[in-house]
Amino acid sequence: MASFTRRGFIASTAAAASAAGLKVGPAGAQGNYPNRPIQMICPWGAGGGTDATARIVAAILEKDLGQPVNVVNRTGGSGVVGHQAIASGAPDGYTLGIITVEISMMHWQGLTELTPRSYTPLALMNEDPPGVQVYVGSPHKTVKELAEAIKAAPPGKLKASGTGQGGIWHLALVGWLQAMGLKPDHVAWVPSNGAAPAMQDLAAGGLDIVTCSVPEARALIEAGKARSLAVMAHERNPAFPNVPTLKEEMGIDYATGAWRGFAGPKGLPAEIANKLTAALKKANESKEYRDFMGSRGFGVKWADAQGFASFMDAGNEQMGKAMKAAGLAKA
Repeated sequence: MASFTRRGFIASTAAAASAAGLKVGPAGAQGNYPNRPIQMICPWGAGGGTDATARIVAAILEKDLGQPVNVVNRTGGSGVVGHQAIASGAPDGYTLGIITVEISMMHWQGLTELTPRSYTPLALMNEDPPGVQVYVGSPHKTVKELAEAIKAAPPGKLKASGTGQGGIWHLALVGWLQAMGLKPDHVAWVPSNGAAPAMQDLAAGGLDIVTCSVPEARALIEAGKARSLAVMAHERNPAFPNVPTLKEEMGIDYATGAWRGFAGPKGLPAEIANKLTAALKKANESKEYRDFMGSRGFGVKWADAQGFASFMDAGNEQMGKAMKAAGLAKA
C-alpha cells in the first residue's frame, strides 16, 4: 500500500489542479471572492450619518456577496485615523471603507498625506449639499434678501456656523461668499462641534446663519424654529422640494456638499474591484437603500469607479481653492 508524506500530498494535489487548468494559491483566491468576512471601515462615530450609510450598504452587500460585511468604526484625528486604516489595508478585497468629503480637505490642512488618489475608488453613493438656514424670526424670507443683507453689513457683523473651523460647511460658506464677490471672512465663522449644536444656537438667536445640510437641520425646521432658504446644489433635494437652489434664487451656479463613497486600498485587483462596484450599483438601485436614505432626507448620488475618481479630483481642487482663500491651507 502506497504512503504519502504531507509534502508529497500537497505537491500531487497542486500538480493535479494544474493539469486540470485550475488556479491555486493566493492568485486563485480572486476567482471565488469573497470566501470570508469583509471588514468595512467607517472613519466616523457610531450613530452618525456616515455610520448609518455604511451599515445599510453593508447589510445589502452581505445578501449579494454571501459573506458577512462587518462595519468597524475607526475614529479620531478629524477622520484621519479611519481613512488611513482603509488606505493601509491589504489590497485583497477584505478591507474596504466608506470615505467622505474630508479626504479632499485633510491634506490641505496638513493633517495627513492621504488624498483621494490614495485609494481604489469603487462607487459614489451619497451627496448632501449645504442649505442656508436662518432663525424662523429672521426678517430675511428669501436667500436673495439674506444675500443683500450680508453685502450691506460690515465685515464680521453677521455670524454663521455649522461645523468646526475649516470644515465642509465652513468652506461652503466661503465659496458662496466668493461667488457673491465678497471676501471669505465677510461673515464671521463661529466654530461648533457639528450641525446639531449650531442649529440649537441659531434657534436661540445666537447666530444669523447656519450652513449645513437640510437633513441635519430638519428637526428644527419641522419644529418651526428655523427656515431653510436655499441649497447650494444644481438641483433641489426631492425630500425638500420647496427649498430652491442658489441658481434659481440668485443666478449663482455654485454647488458643493458633503459626500460619501466606497473604496478599497490602492492596488485592489481589477476583478475584485469590478465585482464590488457591480454589487454597490445593485445596492444603490435597491428599494431598501432608496427608502432608507429617503426616510432620512439623505441624497442619493451614483457614480461608478471612474466617475467617482473624477468627482473626487474636481472636489479636491475646489476644496484647495476655498481653503487657500480662507487662509486655512497649510499644504
